[in-house]
Amino acid sequence: MTGTAWAAGGTGATRLDAKVIDGEVYVKASSLTKSLGGTGAYDAKTRSYAYTPPQTQSQVPDVIKHVSPSVVGIIGKYTDDRFALEHGTGVIWKSDGWIVTNAHVVKDMSNIVVVTADGKQYQGKRMNIDETSDLALVKINATNLKPAAFAPVPLQLSVGETVIAIGTPVSFSLRNTATTGVLSGMNRSVSSYYKLLQTDAAINPGNSGGPLVNLKGEVIGINSLKFVSDGIESLGFSIPTDTVRYVVNQFFKYGHVMRPSLGVGLEESWSAIVGLPTTEPLTVKSVWGAGAKNIGLRQGDQIYSIAGKQVSSIAEVNELLKSYLPGQTVQVLVQTDGDLVTKKLVLSTER
Repeated sequence: MTGTAWAAGGTGATRLDAKVIDGEVYVKASSLTKSLGGTGAYDAKTRSYAYTPPQTQSQVPDVIKHVSPSVVGIIGKYTDDRFALEHGTGVIWKSDGWIVTNAHVVKDMSNIVVVTADGKQYQGKRMNIDETSDLALVKINATNLKPAAFAPVPLQLSVGETVIAIGTPVSFSLRNTATTGVLSGMNRSVSSYYKLLQTDAAINPGNSGGPLVNLKGEVIGINSLKFVSDGIESLGFSIPTDTVRYVVNQFFKYGHVMRPSLGVGLEESWSAIVGLPTTEPLTVKSVWGAGAKNIGLRQGDQIYSIAGKQVSSIAEVNELLKSYLPGQTVQVLVQTDGDLVTKKLVLSTER
C-alpha cells in the first residue's frame, strides 16, 4: 500500500512518499535526502543505508578547523615609512603557492609577506590584478599547501544559511579570526561591476581577500567590502565564487581578464537606480565600440535584452557578458526610432 509518511522537523512536519509492506512503512531514500537534506549511501554488502544529516551550527568549529589552513595573512608597505604597514587576507588557490585576494589589498603594496596558518613566512609576488572585479593573484615559493575548496557553480545558496568569514581583522596578530552570521542576500549590486553576496558576518579592515564559507567548508565568496557609517551595522559584501572562478581562470589563460563590452555607455532607469523591481530597458548614452557603430546604435536607443535575456541593470549586462569574449557576436533587442529590432553585435574590448 502506498501512502504518505511524515517526518518531524521544527514546529511542523515534512511529507515523504512511502509504502507499507507487511505492516512496515518504507520511505524512498531519495525522498528522504531531497526533503530533509543531507546525504545517504547504500552498502550492497551489508544491505544497509547510511544517512548523514545536513551540517548544522554544531559543525562550525569543524568547518573552521578544516578551512583555516587554506587562509593566509598578507602584510606589506604602502609607503616608505617602515612603520606604515597594511595587511589583508588571502585564500590558497593552488598547492604550489597561488593565492587569491582582493586587488585593493595588494595593488599598491610593496615587500609583500604572506604568512600561512602554521606561522611560516614567504615573500609574495603580485602576479595578476583586476581592479574591476577587485581580485588579484599573489605567488609564493611554496609547495604542499592546502588549497581551499571553492563551491561549484552555479552556486546553490539560500538566504539565511549559516556562513563563516575567516580573515585578519584590524591587527595582523589576529590572523585566522573567524566570525559567523548568515547569508543576508544575493545578487547585490553595491558600487560594484558584478553582483555580490551580502552577509551579516562581521567583516572588518584586514578581512578583505578572505573567504566566506558555507557549512560544507566550501568558499562561496571572497570578502571585499562593508558599509561603515553611524547607524549601519553588519553590512558586508563578498565576491561570489562564480566571479572568482571566471577572473582567476582568465588570469591563468590570458594573463588578464579579456572583458567584453557592448561598446556603448548605458544608463539605468530611475527604478533600477533606486532598487525597485523593474523591466524597464537600458538607455544608450554614448557609442564608442566599432561593433556598436557598425549596427547603427545611437544615443537614445533602448536595449531590452542580450542573447535572449532581459536586462534592466548594468550589473546584469556585466554578469551576462562573462560567457563571452571580445570579438564574439551576441544578439541585442533594441528599440530605435520607435521600432523594436534584433541586431547582431560584435563585442568590443572593455575600455
